[in-house]
Amino acid sequence: MSIDELKEKVYEANMELNRRNLVIYTFGNVSQIDRKSGVVAIKPSGVDYDKLNPDDIVLVDLQGNIIDSRLNPSSDTKTHLRLYNKFSQIGGIAHTHSKYATSFAQANLTIKCLGTTHADYFYSDIPCTDVISDEMLFKDYEDMTGELIIDKFIKEEADYLKMKACLVACHGPFTWGEDASEAVFLSVVLEEIARINYLTQSLNPDIKSIKKTLLDKHYFRKHGDGSYYGQKD
Repeated sequence: MSIDELKEKVYEANMELNRRNLVIYTFGNVSQIDRKSGVVAIKPSGVDYDKLNPDDIVLVDLQGNIIDSRLNPSSDTKTHLRLYNKFSQIGGIAHTHSKYATSFAQANLTIKCLGTTHADYFYSDIPCTDVISDEMLFKDYEDMTGELIIDKFIKEEADYLKMKACLVACHGPFTWGEDASEAVFLSVVLEEIARINYLTQSLNPDIKSIKKTLLDKHYFRKHGDGSYYGQKD
């Protein structure tokens, strides 16, 4: 993929967040990595979506050095880089402050897997990290935000390829995928799942997570070697 193609893809992914009403003004960001070159393209910091264009997309290496830009990269760049460096099979990351998913994050709550809509895309409850400690906060906030996500996945022995989302406590959701487009797609799905989850728990506060047999059925009919959902071509 050429640099121009990478920038265009990341630009379109960021604009899709805006079209889907998951971000306003300068909220949120999307990135994508070219694993062969180690180049990451990400939204610039503090640029309104209605003023954003492909040339504004910032290129950095995996250490955060700016490669080609007149603008500063997103303030969340170090979080993205932390995840790219740890989760070697992801190609794109999206971060939003969407209403329902962020509400769960601010409440320090996981999003329970309550039904098959959730199970189709995320294998189990969507985790929420611990609240960041002062030590981590003042050490390197954005880098440590990525570390919070990694620590949560290690602690819960979660598979980042089956659970492509995490809520950062008091902050908001991050999603990832094979590229920027999938990361954004999962941000849209996550927000709808969070909305349905909120409504379900409003009706029945004592509802439990879906049974594992039903979770397995719905997740694996869409994912893995035995999947059969959709068309072969």
